[in-house]
Amino acid sequence: QVQLVESGGRLVQAGDSLRLSCAASGRTFSNYPMGWFRQAPGKEREFVATMTSSDSKTYYSDSVKGRFTISRDNAKNSVYLQMNSLKPEDTAVYYCAASNRLRGRAGASLMDYEYWGQGTQVTVSS
Repeated sequence: QVQLVESGGRLVQAGDSLRLSCAASGRTFSNYPMGWFRQAPGKEREFVATMTSSDSKTYYSDSVKGRFTISRDNAKNSVYLQMNSLKPEDTAVYYCAASNRLRGRAGASLMDYEYWGQGTQVTVSS
């Protein structure tokens, strides 16, 4: 199984910036599209951002577009989420995910991804 480990989550104030990291191991990382999702207590896990494996195209949810940036470093087997202008509504556990079934394409659905990290908590105070 591919293993994913998120890090970087912490308590910040509204308007602050934060960078999350996800380290991958197991399979050929460069061939896997990557995604970021988040889940607040009592809510469903929702899509945040994704990046294709070949041409590194990115896609974002409307709620984070213009504020968040997803990137990857294949040499380090890592994917990142740069979050700027954070809002209290961004408070959630953030998960990174990897997919083989997407065959290199971008995916915004939970069902697109078969490998998941255990999450890192991001809390934004008002």
